[in-house]
Amino acid sequence: MSPVTTKNSQENKSQSEASSSKGCKDFCWMIGGPQGTGVDSSATLFARAAATAGYWIYGRREYHSNIKGKHSYFQVRVKPDPVLSHIDPVHLLAAFEHTTADYHAFEVVPDGALIYDPQATDPATLQNLAPGVLKFPIEFDAILEAVGKEFDKTATQLSILKNAIAVAASCALCGIEFSAIEEALGMLFTGKKAKLVPLNVAACKKSYDAIQKLPGFSDYRYKLVPVEKQKANSRVLINGNQSTALAKLKAGCRMQTYYSITPAVDECIFLEEHPEYSTVVVQCEDELAAVNMAIGAATTGIRASTSTSGPGFCLMAEGLGFAGINEIPVVVFNYMRGGPSTGLPTRQEQGDLLFSIHTGHGDFPKILMTPGDVTEEFEDSFNAFNDAERYQTPVIILSDRSIANNTMCVPRFSEDGLKIDRGDIVGAPENYNEADPQSGLQIFPRFRIKENTPISTRAVAGTPGRIHWLTGDESTEIGHITEDPKIRIPMHEKRMKKLELASREIPQARQYSFHGPKDATVTMVSWGSTKGAILEAMGILKTEHQLDVNFLQIRMPHPFPTAYVQPILEKAKLLINVENNYSAQMAQLIQMRTGIAIPHHILKWSGRPMSQTEMVSAILDIVNHKTEKVVLSYGL
Repeated sequence: MSPVTTKNSQENKSQSEASSSKGCKDFCWMIGGPQGTGVDSSATLFARAAATAGYWIYGRREYHSNIKGKHSYFQVRVKPDPVLSHIDPVHLLAAFEHTTADYHAFEVVPDGALIYDPQATDPATLQNLAPGVLKFPIEFDAILEAVGKEFDKTATQLSILKNAIAVAASCALCGIEFSAIEEALGMLFTGKKAKLVPLNVAACKKSYDAIQKLPGFSDYRYKLVPVEKQKANSRVLINGNQSTALAKLKAGCRMQTYYSITPAVDECIFLEEHPEYSTVVVQCEDELAAVNMAIGAATTGIRASTSTSGPGFCLMAEGLGFAGINEIPVVVFNYMRGGPSTGLPTRQEQGDLLFSIHTGHGDFPKILMTPGDVTEEFEDSFNAFNDAERYQTPVIILSDRSIANNTMCVPRFSEDGLKIDRGDIVGAPENYNEADPQSGLQIFPRFRIKENTPISTRAVAGTPGRIHWLTGDESTEIGHITEDPKIRIPMHEKRMKKLELASREIPQARQYSFHGPKDATVTMVSWGSTKGAILEAMGILKTEHQLDVNFLQIRMPHPFPTAYVQPILEKAKLLINVENNYSAQMAQLIQMRTGIAIPHHILKWSGRPMSQTEMVSAILDIVNHKTEKVVLSYGL
């Protein structure tokens, strides 16, 4: 396949200087293959082995929306210190079949390496490698035959082990000890799958030993710098789906609904695999049912949520309006992907921001959070349930495919201060003395308008002596339908004033983050998963280009933190907006809320996430040439 030409191809080559005589401090490994052949499992094995050996990991997963056949790949970046994003240059490409070398040969740095099966790889493909790339042919079938003799199996029966063979050869080449592979296999294959460990260990050991005998092994310059093995339980290797699921369990979520949609489905499957936490997980017939079932559960006092992606979120708009007018605390998780319609089902985009703020017709309060990494995903997901119940309104966590599917090695999540807040909620009264004039039933003013707060006291459905009505129409304080303007006006004002209260009460650190020096030459503005690439680019620009950059990260776009954000933007010398969408939606929102028009933009809508490599190049382009808009396109 011909190389994809990009603006930052020279930067890819320059990053081949990531190694020194003492070892490589920034290493990028990639494996690929047809969907369904074990690409994800092999990348997971490599990442766990590296993490077990003491390194920090960032794993980028790219896959097609079909179940089997199309080419997918997984990139794992390894460093001795924390890593926040991916880079474009590849230092070691592992291929256990022919398509990976065909697709990615051009991405390998000039002094990198290719591990390949000589029986499956077209010799012409090797010509696409840059001069100086070391080539390591591994006889996969011969290794399978040798393992088969030990375990009385045929090579065909063991063909799935090819990915493990590629991983073991990669670990040997970059300097990860074999014991780390063994430990990683033990973590991956548990329970009934534990019987597969000896087979994998045998195949990996033969591959690990075989590559060390090949010419050029000692010449490979990207052997990892030695590090101390990490302390037990000091870090976790986790993706955003898992992070969200853990936060839900911690927050006491007891009802999770969903319709199977990428990339939200992985979070739901994770919850389904852990019934011991008593969370009921229901796969519904569609997203309308999913949101309405979650809303119904929330009316009974259960902490409930639903997870989806763009197309499904569109279908939930009417349900969110019902929750808004009835002040029902439901939490919705939208993992953004490429749109519109079904768009790019398994690819990255940040295209749902403005729709999420304005979803549903008419005005009703909702809180929107946009975490930037797996740690913030955990924090925001836990707090979402408290916010929903405290302000009695829908809360939307707007994540994306990149955070959901990409893997990070991070310190264990802190649970300090994570306390459940159920808000203003009451049980059954001691005596019942107020009756509905229409029915004679003992009633409860669920939507009572108070003088000092827009929060009405909540009683869950079925509470004795707390009878009230829920309807999609405007209603009186007990829930009866009304069109009386004398009721409509104050009732509507009460609901909308929740946004003002939330703006005052939600901690500033949850509304926005400011990174870097206060007085910098360049101010970056962004949200969500671009965070990692921006933070890493800031460090490179400082050390290699003597350029001071700071970064304003918007974490709560609605209600928008205007009072905090506006002074920062007004002081900026050179202002750049960064987003994974076509229309610069955050920049539009900022102009609506502050009146400030951001003059420079770095945008990407190809369906692939932004890399540190692209970010550095784009910022320098704007600084040096005053370019108004840089459009990024790197990635297959």
